[in-house]
Amino acid sequence: MAVGLAISSAGGQYSGKMTPFVLLSCMVAATGGVIFGYDIGISGGVTSMEPFLKKFFPEVYTRMKSDMKISNYCKFDSELLTSFTSSLYIAGLLASLFASSVTRAYGRKPSILAGGAAFLAGSALNGAALNIYMLILGRILLGVGVGFANQAVPLYLSEMAPAKHRGAINNGFQFSVGIGALSANLINYGTEKIKAGWGWRISLAMAAVPASMLTLGAFFLPETPNSLIQRSTDHQRAKQMLQHIRGVDDVEAELDDLIKANNVSRTIKHPFKKILKRKYRPQLVMAIAIPFFQQVTGINVIAFYAPILFRTIGLGESASLLSAVMTGVVGTISTFISMLIVDKFGRRALFMVGGIQMLVSQIMVGGVMAAQLGDHGGVSKGYAYLVLVLIGIYVAGFGWSWGPLGWLVPSEIFPLEIRSAGQSINVVVNFLFTFIVAQTFLAMLCHLKSGIFFFFGGWVMVMTVFVYLFLPETKNVPIEKMEMVWVEHWFWRRIVGDFSKDAKIEAP
Repeated sequence: MAVGLAISSAGGQYSGKMTPFVLLSCMVAATGGVIFGYDIGISGGVTSMEPFLKKFFPEVYTRMKSDMKISNYCKFDSELLTSFTSSLYIAGLLASLFASSVTRAYGRKPSILAGGAAFLAGSALNGAALNIYMLILGRILLGVGVGFANQAVPLYLSEMAPAKHRGAINNGFQFSVGIGALSANLINYGTEKIKAGWGWRISLAMAAVPASMLTLGAFFLPETPNSLIQRSTDHQRAKQMLQHIRGVDDVEAELDDLIKANNVSRTIKHPFKKILKRKYRPQLVMAIAIPFFQQVTGINVIAFYAPILFRTIGLGESASLLSAVMTGVVGTISTFISMLIVDKFGRRALFMVGGIQMLVSQIMVGGVMAAQLGDHGGVSKGYAYLVLVLIGIYVAGFGWSWGPLGWLVPSEIFPLEIRSAGQSINVVVNFLFTFIVAQTFLAMLCHLKSGIFFFFGGWVMVMTVFVYLFLPETKNVPIEKMEMVWVEHWFWRRIVGDFSKDAKIEAP
């Protein structure tokens, strides 16, 4: 018998419960976040391992070990090294565009399955890599896997979750990203100690574990009611699935809204062209702005290159990897906190608090490095630990704000007719700027030095103001009634027009 948290139909909510069936399905789907996080964590760790650098990037290894004239900030500046990290994101960008058609035509489940299988193949190739070409090809396959998973999983979570708990469920994706990154950091810390020098192979090959979990689990995932209605005229199956996942028989109100949304969706032949229309302008702006801002928070300074950054300030190889583990723990815990409070305090409050927290910590890190770290030598242990603490504060701010909410908000704001296209735009923009930041960061670190933290801090200030002015609150709003938040917003209502008075959102 379904048990869980009851959801009242008052205040724009549908009847239903948070059932174990939904929780289990979403836990399996959220494994798609684990593969993403594992890759982020593992790539940053192995690129700081000396045996890995010596085999694939000997020029970087030589600069790090024996070039005493080169600046601390420039030792890791290598286009080939950044290509290893960033090639995944170009592949993911292209794959997510193709994944949109698969997700719309065949459902969310096949896209999740394809993502797991491609990532599994990439992890095998990377673990067995004999040269840089095998390494890059493996990264491309990993990118295809991440592209499919990131396109389909947030949609799946938002569509399966009851409106009242959609924030917590969807934030499970970013929590899974944190679990993946933390696992990768722990594995890197352990494999670095293998004296034979092949520990990096274990780190890369272990990506097969979460990929296998996702691939096998996807076979048993149910399809979302939204997708069943979208791909069939027989709504009885969708009704049965809705009753099953909500744990109640009375699902008529939610089913009617899904059918109405689908009827509109069926008239849309070219969703990427449709999303350019004026009525979808707010969603399109958010689909571009939110993932762009998420990447220019500077989180990739930590996510990709934390061990390299810690080596820059003078920590040893093992200490740098251990520091990355510590920041991974902080990020995972803070994301879990976000899951608990996002549906109580709302999206906007977390965006604002997290933004201010990140801004202050970035300015302080930049100030310490500007004052204490020159082009040669290191900083004292006390200042190195201070930088580590400040970076932990920064990671915590990202963990309960732009990390999970950067995936949650775009996944919940699109009407069904443009939902798959909108999520693809979100993923493409995310991957595009992830690629740009990953590809340029080491060169920026070399040229801007400590100023790079002020650069990203400036963007954090801009995005916090943007959220305050232009993002309406979306907590507790049923996903098929989300268009009304734009009508009631001081700015967007001038663009999207108005609905009838009885279509207004009742206060929850």
